[in-house]
Amino acid sequence: MAYSQARSTLLRLLLVAAAFALVGAHENVLPSYHYGAPIAVECMNRSSETGEHIENAAHEIQWIPFPTCNETGLPLQFHYGVEGEQNCTIPMISDPFFHLLEFYIHNDAPMSCRLPARPPAHVEVIGEDLPAQEYIPLVFALAGTLQLSHMHISTHMNVLLHSTPKHHLHPHDSGVLDSGTAYSTSPLTHMEGGATRRLVIGDPLPLSFSVRWFPTPALPRVEGKVEWSGMGGHIYASTIFYSIVSFGAGVVITAAYFLGSVLPKRLRGRGLGGATPLGYGVGGVGNGWGYQKRAID
Repeated sequence: MAYSQARSTLLRLLLVAAAFALVGAHENVLPSYHYGAPIAVECMNRSSETGEHIENAAHEIQWIPFPTCNETGLPLQFHYGVEGEQNCTIPMISDPFFHLLEFYIHNDAPMSCRLPARPPAHVEVIGEDLPAQEYIPLVFALAGTLQLSHMHISTHMNVLLHSTPKHHLHPHDSGVLDSGTAYSTSPLTHMEGGATRRLVIGDPLPLSFSVRWFPTPALPRVEGKVEWSGMGGHIYASTIFYSIVSFGAGVVITAAYFLGSVLPKRLRGRGLGGATPLGYGVGGVGNGWGYQKRAID
């Protein structure tokens, strides 16, 4: 009876371990972005007349690529972990797109875009379908002012992108997207020049983006100041803690080796006399190095 119960318990443990192994294997199949990998931006297709989103034949929201940039000849894309300034000039603002910009700036409809959280899966698990592509939302908060015949748009935008946390961080690390946001800066400076542009139908729209990456969903802080050192460059309390623990472990191991191996070998075969390992003799007897003075009659 006891043997049967033990066998049943062992079988259950093996099944649980196999389940965890399958889950871990499935997670390992899912790909991650390598440093510098391109990430294409897709935006929600909207009606220029009403601002409402457009659906496909399956009654799903229709997503279209971001407008093509003059600089690259491709729709806007970011590169995983790569920080810096990048430009995207939309060559000509058509009449429908101009009206969409009015919706975006007036906040009647958001400029809702998305980024794939990870590259598409290519490795298939036997007996399972490829996992569906996951996306994170990226809303471009365009700011500006509307006039009867034209509009002013703040063409400079900050883009903040976060990755999912990892146990260990390395420069130029790989990873998976967690969240992101983009917003115009200094929208009230069109009277002073700045980065705000007067726009009419047919004009080009020069957009500039300051892109920053963070290796976790949190905004790192050091002494109350936000760090902007980029992907893999932030320092956390956990990093300092692990450094202190590693240093302490090294000291303990070194001391144990010295006291357990090096010191006994040096003292083997020598008389301590009046010396102690940490002293220079007691009461003038012994010189502290394991040698005994000869007694004088």
